Parts: sequence; C-alpha cells; structure tokens
Amino acid sequence: MWSWIVLVLSGVLEAVWATALGKSEGFTRLGASIVFLFGLIASMAGLAYAMRGLPVGTAYAVWVGIGAVLTVAYAMITGEEPLSALKVVFLMMIIGGVIGLKLSH
Repeated sequence: MWSWIVLVLSGVLEAVWATALGKSEGFTRLGASIVFLFGLIASMAGLAYAMRGLPVGTAYAVWVGIGAVLTVAYAMITGEEPLSALKVVFLMMIIGGVIGLKLSH
C-alpha cells in the first residue's frame, strides 16, 4: 500500500518538475530551476522506492500518467494551453488507464 501512496505523490511531483522545467526558460530563471531540481530528485526517489514493491512497467506507467495529466491540466487551468473537450476526454482516458492498472495489480 505504501508503494502506491508514494507512487501517486511521485507522479504529482513529476508534474511539478515538468512545469518548473518549462518555466525555467532553459535554466535561465533560478527559482524555477531550483524547483525543477528538487522536484526531479524527489519524484525519482519516490518512483525508485515504489518500484521496490511494484512491477517496473506498472509503476512507470502510473507515474507518467499522473504526471502527464496534472501537467496538462495545470497548463489548461492557467491558460497556458487551450482547453478543449477532446483534451479532457483523452486525459480522462489516461486516468482510467491509471485506475485500471491499480485495480488489476
């Protein structure tokens, strides 16, 4: 159970570092670059921990899925990326896949 909790938190941190990477403007903005670095380290450490108790493929797919959905959702909420019904549908499909991987484990 702890592996799943840590994996979900690591997926959230993946969205943090991915967003910070974009905002760092090629590592020219110090604050965003620092958030990126710490988010990346914490996210990878959590993923590594989760992989001790979960299959690599499942853990990686869930981690990427959570990170991708949250990164796009944040960008749409902040207006950095246009919102569309199709994007929401496809993001929901990713969420469905993540839930399916959890239920089938």
